[in-house]
Amino acid sequence: MMKFLLIALQITFSAQSALASGNSGEVLDLTKTGMGIIALVLFVAAYLLVIFEEQLHLQKSKPVIVAAGVIWVLVAITYQAVGKPEHAHAAILHNLAEYVELFLFLLAAMTYINALEERNVFRALRSWLVNKGFTLRTVFWMTGLLAFFISPIADNLTTALLMGAVVMAVGGTNTKFVVIACINIVVAANAGGAFSPFGDITTLMVWQKGKVSFFDFFAIFVPSAVNWLIPAIIMSFAVAKGKPEVSNETVLMKLGAKRIMALFLLTIITAVSFHNFLHLPPAVGMMLGFGYLSLFAHYLNRVENRLSNGGSPLDETGHKHTSFDFFHKVANAEWDTLLFFYGVILCVGGLGQFGYLAGVSKFMYDGLGHTSANILVGALSAIIDNIPVMFAVLTMDPQMSHGQWLLVTLTAGVGGSLLSVGSAAGVALMGSARGAYTFGAHLKWSWAIALGYAASIIVHLLINAKYFTH
Repeated sequence: MMKFLLIALQITFSAQSALASGNSGEVLDLTKTGMGIIALVLFVAAYLLVIFEEQLHLQKSKPVIVAAGVIWVLVAITYQAVGKPEHAHAAILHNLAEYVELFLFLLAAMTYINALEERNVFRALRSWLVNKGFTLRTVFWMTGLLAFFISPIADNLTTALLMGAVVMAVGGTNTKFVVIACINIVVAANAGGAFSPFGDITTLMVWQKGKVSFFDFFAIFVPSAVNWLIPAIIMSFAVAKGKPEVSNETVLMKLGAKRIMALFLLTIITAVSFHNFLHLPPAVGMMLGFGYLSLFAHYLNRVENRLSNGGSPLDETGHKHTSFDFFHKVANAEWDTLLFFYGVILCVGGLGQFGYLAGVSKFMYDGLGHTSANILVGALSAIIDNIPVMFAVLTMDPQMSHGQWLLVTLTAGVGGSLLSVGSAAGVALMGSARGAYTFGAHLKWSWAIALGYAASIIVHLLINAKYFTH
């Protein structure tokens, strides 16, 4: 115990000496202090547990939540050592505010996705595709195209799971087709998510920070399309032209499905309007849209209860009526993902208070230059995960042109496609297509994906040159 106390005192005094030379309002270089080193080691250890989530069967949110709490204890002790507790307090409030915006936005979006799923919207789309009798090559292109255009609205994870289910239903035991089609879906979903604030968590963070306006995201539509099309064209030659077996199953959407889709579109318009015209956080607009769905759920409940009690016991799909439970849709949100974001944002924010982000920013953006640094962000996204990488960039807040912010939005969004573990879409498909779509199977086509990655950057630098002047 005495040895522990002596070590703790030594750590505290090393922090005091580093703090004494700085101003109270600045984030100081505490990277070489004991507290700072412990915080960094703790974050790395927690993130290693996240990387091996599948093997350990430990949800990714748990280690980062614990790490976040302990890191901020270290931050508080460090700043209290020189009598400046208000610094840590103000810093964590800033991080919490950023998380709350992200949390409320995603909670509303996830609830809508769950409602659409319960109303059979996605199953009906899958049934339609499977029953059309397309060739395998046509299914390859259609699932890729749909993934590219659905992910800007429904997010890349949901889109990948939906299209992956179609591919597995069509491909059956044709493992070669399933693998290539899954890779195509991951690349398309990530590329499609890159040119929309709603397509990925990183684009949402960039939009909410005000670095890129809603309509400016569409400037990277063409580079995003190139990012998907180049590997898709290359991989399509490995897909046979044969036809799969057609299923006779027909799935119809449930009562209110089309109206929920319309409300979701209205909610997106509301969020954009709040941000662009009222200069309010888009999360507030999303929560208003959340209210739209809650009121419609009340109406739907009354209609369905009336149908089941006094009218037909069957709905239009031929199934027994079940009540539309709004709060059940809220409860079914991806809570592990939402809490993971909490842990990541607070962990990265805590490391920022020790000066690590300032050091990384100086190395990357001052040393390598903006373009090289932003390309590196994409490569890091494939290894680490684009969410902490992008949050770190936003926290560092390098002084860059509009074109460079668009570039880092593009690279962080599509860079995860280089490896199967580099994006939520890839990880999700490895789980649903277990045994077929694997890390090694994806790696065999990484060279083609890398060509698309490089081409998308070149295209952006050429066609969006005007954005680099301001």
